[in-house]
Amino acid sequence: MQKNRNIHVENYVRPEIIAMNGYVPGEQPKAGQQQYVKLNTNENPYRSSEKVYDAIAQTAALGLSRYPDPTATAVRAAVAKKFNIDPDSVLCGNGSDDLLTILTRTFVGNGELLRLPYPTYVLYRSLAEIQGATSELVPFNNDWTLPDTFFDVASKLRLVFLPNPNSPSGTVIPKLRILEIAERLPCPLVVDEAYADFAEEHCIDLVEKCNKIIVCRTLSKSYALAGLRFGYLVASPKWVEQMMKVKDSYNCDSLAIAAATAAIGDDDWLAENRAKILATRTRLTEQMRRLGFDVPTSHANFTWNTRKDRLLKPIYEYLKIHGILVRYMDYPQWGEGLRISVGAEEQTNQCLNLIEKFL
Repeated sequence: MQKNRNIHVENYVRPEIIAMNGYVPGEQPKAGQQQYVKLNTNENPYRSSEKVYDAIAQTAALGLSRYPDPTATAVRAAVAKKFNIDPDSVLCGNGSDDLLTILTRTFVGNGELLRLPYPTYVLYRSLAEIQGATSELVPFNNDWTLPDTFFDVASKLRLVFLPNPNSPSGTVIPKLRILEIAERLPCPLVVDEAYADFAEEHCIDLVEKCNKIIVCRTLSKSYALAGLRFGYLVASPKWVEQMMKVKDSYNCDSLAIAAATAAIGDDDWLAENRAKILATRTRLTEQMRRLGFDVPTSHANFTWNTRKDRLLKPIYEYLKIHGILVRYMDYPQWGEGLRISVGAEEQTNQCLNLIEKFL
């Protein structure tokens, strides 16, 4: 049978999807390609807790013919114990991107408004576009603080995303400022804490102080589980009850639930890993500043590196040719920069040496 090669997709696909560019993740080398030192997607360079692998093996040994727990009860209990909160205030997801999707689908409808700072995580805008909603970008001040316009009341404003620490800058908004913003907003405020374990404070305790605050977390960064895909959010149980209706029936698989439960329970591993990342982050920041880059103080597992005296894309290309991937970003009306993930000591040394050689 002859295939019809003249399908006019615009006649079938929603116009919002046709119009959008789609989110493009950081480069992931394919099997068989050149081996790279990956400092471009903020992965943890170290092996995750051995308790994770033990939990996966034990769960797999029991068999995988049954559906997983649809609400990931064990993880919710582990998070509740860790932060002394109600398990009913926890929702689990297939990575924090799954949770961000659930949040957007729950609160933002066609023609409504989603607000976010700029520059920040590009996926937020894609999620709004999928919903047929509008994104309102509020630029950071030059010192990466937020202007008062960030909590202005606006018609049809249904949800606000605030990554804290922010990407690509690694900067943070103080907790008291976040509470002030949430109390003045007419809608829920999602504090995306993908990198909060590398910072000095977090906002989970604010959820009980203001029920408009929702905190989103991932195990990809601080727990070295990017390949597993697991995240959770903390919110008022009333919000969680509604989001349960939106999530996929079994959005977290049995192996991921077991692994996440084990990881969250291993505080010693987290403390040791965090200390290594922070030590290397300090050295990376100091060395890049010594080489002439402007580097804001980072509270994440990466640094944001800019300079006014030369273009940065040639540096990115030079590093890639020599086997190191970093993230080159160019934001309209803001400028370009190199976001460099904190790698292991040897990886970071290779990157710094090559940058110095290029310069």
